[in-house]
Amino acid sequence: MLTVDFSRFPLAPGDRVLDLGCGAGRHAFECYRRGARVVALDRNGEEIREVAKWFAAMKEAGEAPAGAEATAMEGDALALPFPDDSFDAVIVSEVMEHIPDDKGVLAEMVRVLRPGGRIAVTVPRYGPEKVCWTLSDAYHEVEGGHIRIYRADELLAKMREAGLRPYGTHHAHALHSPYWWLKCAFGVHRDGDDAALPVRAYHKLLVWDIMKKPLVTRLAEDLLNPVMGKSFVAYATKPHLPVAAASGAEGA
Repeated sequence: MLTVDFSRFPLAPGDRVLDLGCGAGRHAFECYRRGARVVALDRNGEEIREVAKWFAAMKEAGEAPAGAEATAMEGDALALPFPDDSFDAVIVSEVMEHIPDDKGVLAEMVRVLRPGGRIAVTVPRYGPEKVCWTLSDAYHEVEGGHIRIYRADELLAKMREAGLRPYGTHHAHALHSPYWWLKCAFGVHRDGDDAALPVRAYHKLLVWDIMKKPLVTRLAEDLLNPVMGKSFVAYATKPHLPVAAASGAEGA
């Protein structure tokens, strides 16, 4: 299940891509399939080891084209172990809402992104996320949990302040919003057989949708995303000149 729309975030074979806070690796795997030289980075060592195993399995199965490369590594989003201008593209998906120093993370992403490169940032959308916070304190009051809810204009303003130039936005995963509302209402930490019947039933629907991708749910989600999409996605480029300098040159 991808949050980033790669038709809006095009990659070329051989592009060097950083998936920052990669988690289970879903976007990193897609970049690898598209022929990128991808680095999947996360502070969770257990997840990184699993991502590395999947990269190896994909290579063995021939799922990545010739020239594609994949590395999984532990790292700190506030002190990335890469030189300036190292990557053609950076993805940071469902990460910023966890980190107190979100401006510091943006600064590091901009530092390692080459001029002219693209960045995709995804965060929980304000409306659906606010419902979750209202229904359950346990949803967000946990170690490593969500510490803020972004409004779209706030996130875009922070991206511009960091020196990025946004070029597009959209919402994603509308069908997942009701699942999380149900989880929060019936017990966010109740999983598997312990989960409430409505939660288990809706989870089966989501698994079926992800596996089968039926046209009816794809159309329904496309219609509902602008209203109740769970994630807000923003795309931006790093100008060849600092934003302030570029604006001054345009006005000259």
